[in-house]
Amino acid sequence: MTDRAPVPSAAARPLRVLLVENNPADVELCLRELKRDGFDVTADVVETMEDFRQRLASQPYDVILADYSLPGWNGMEALRELRARSADLPFILVTGALGEEAAVACIKSGASDCVLKDRLPRLPLAVQRAIQERSIRHQQEAAALAQRSSEARYRLLFERNLAGVYRATLDGRMLDLNEACARIFGYVSREEALRHTLWDIAPSRAEMEMLIALVQKQKTFTDLEVQLKRIDGRPVWILGSANLVEGEPGEPPAIEGTIIDITDRKRLEEQLRQSAKMEAVGRLAGGVAHDFNNLLTAILGYSDILLERLPARSPLRRHALEVKRAGERAADLTRQLLAFSRQQVLEPRVLDLNAVVTDMQKLLRRLIGEHIELTSHLEPGLGKVKADPGQIEQVILNLVVNARDAMPEGGKLTLSTRSVRLDERYASENLNVKPGSYVLLSVTDTGCGMDAETRARIFEPFFTTKGKEKGTGLGLATVYGVVRQSGGHIEVESELGEGSTFNVYLPQVEAEAPERPQQRRKKPGGRHGSETVLLVEDEEAVRVLARRVLKAQGYHVLEARRTGDAIRLAETYPGPIPLMVTDIVMPQMSGPDLARRLAASRPEMKVLFMSGYPGGSVDQLQGLDAAATFIQKPFTSATLSRKVRELLDSSSSSGRHINA
Repeated sequence: MTDRAPVPSAAARPLRVLLVENNPADVELCLRELKRDGFDVTADVVETMEDFRQRLASQPYDVILADYSLPGWNGMEALRELRARSADLPFILVTGALGEEAAVACIKSGASDCVLKDRLPRLPLAVQRAIQERSIRHQQEAAALAQRSSEARYRLLFERNLAGVYRATLDGRMLDLNEACARIFGYVSREEALRHTLWDIAPSRAEMEMLIALVQKQKTFTDLEVQLKRIDGRPVWILGSANLVEGEPGEPPAIEGTIIDITDRKRLEEQLRQSAKMEAVGRLAGGVAHDFNNLLTAILGYSDILLERLPARSPLRRHALEVKRAGERAADLTRQLLAFSRQQVLEPRVLDLNAVVTDMQKLLRRLIGEHIELTSHLEPGLGKVKADPGQIEQVILNLVVNARDAMPEGGKLTLSTRSVRLDERYASENLNVKPGSYVLLSVTDTGCGMDAETRARIFEPFFTTKGKEKGTGLGLATVYGVVRQSGGHIEVESELGEGSTFNVYLPQVEAEAPERPQQRRKKPGGRHGSETVLLVEDEEAVRVLARRVLKAQGYHVLEARRTGDAIRLAETYPGPIPLMVTDIVMPQMSGPDLARRLAASRPEMKVLFMSGYPGGSVDQLQGLDAAATFIQKPFTSATLSRKVRELLDSSSSSGRHINA
């Protein structure tokens, strides 16, 4: 994250803050962000409810920043105490983590905003917006007072108000409005807006008639969230208040109201809901993949054993082959689920994205067919990225296939690259995006496009608009998972009948020569051994299969179902144990933790990890030589035999990357 340059002290804005926080480090981070943005901060810090009450009673503040969770009480109690005193102070929750429902509840209870502690660069903007909204409320009150005392003063406040202010008839004619109101709906000027009616900014006539009927019935409403539209057709969310006022003698009643544009806030709320949904689906997908990969390991392993033992002319051999092929297709699906849930073991390398796109041109042209024109616009001198080359190729392939399927009658497909910088404003408007330099890969088609409902679900696993026989709905879900796990961001721009553009942002790294894939010395796949192998696996079907394969290769196998059994075997076995084969995710202790536990007593022992769902251990495995020390479930008997032999034959340092 690039530090912002401090605002000169002459432009510093005074700000008195009351911090409700028990962590000094978090207090320091909050103050630093505010000062960095140009605030001249004076702060008091409280940890208890009693101190909070005393501070509120003793002196005024501009804003209150409160953690959600505190020893013995929480931020919502502080908010209720503040509102019980009728104090119109901006109240912002600054918290480490907050669920969607809790965040919405906080906003509805009167909190001005919620800022996550890992997104503190948003804090100054949130403070400024909250103070501005408070100022707007005060201006509205002042406007009402000024109207009663002086029409001239009312007109001045009306024209300068930061909120939109309007007056309209019950049949929709605009009688008066200020410049702020005109800007909210995209009008060039107040005069242009007055030539239009309420029907021009309503999604439908029926919806606007319902709002007018509400004012007529209740005479007033406050803080009503309504979706209207700009004059260019784009939606806009407003927070509105309105009153039904009697007209001059002989004139019908009119509606007077104020509006605040809350489109940005609603967009962030929607992103938060969508992000939470995708995380939940990802956890489910990863868990499903784990269980299926254990089953598929046994299916594929025993299929290999059957095929090895069945004579070439046996009528049962064809059935065994079909079982294996079905298992391999299922394994492909679970790999895609793991990609979506961002639980793959990657081999990131420094890449020239232009070179990757160029190398794939011939393959892509064959893939899309002659009825689609393929062009590319690659920026010279493009910055480098660090990612798994195979996964990036899969991203490009899946996006191109998706574009091809959107143009059954033909069209134009364009791949382009360029270096971009995402600023803090973009990051504040898009969850999980950090400001900085990125390399942008865009895939644009002239196909059928998508509506808003489809765009909202496009990256969900198993969601597809294609026929039942034309796809699994995992292609774009795989793209989403790979990009996110690579530290990047993906967005889609599309309208029905207007084609689609998928923008993939990957973090740019310092320029250096791209790494080339290391050439591995190939080992004969069928070599046997006589060494002792410690096998640790809690899934019985996988453990029995692995034991059978290893014993068939001549190895002496020490078998452990639990990590505790593995520790006892390692401590009591009198001879050397050159290799441990262990699952990563197990009850009580993970595979990496078990390896660390045994590293002191068995320093010579190498480790081969296996898993169908690395889960929380993925980060621990990123530094490993994945091809030599990790085997992805489901695996075949031949793959397991080859991996074991490769690791045992490797140099003494290879395969041991666990820090004790």
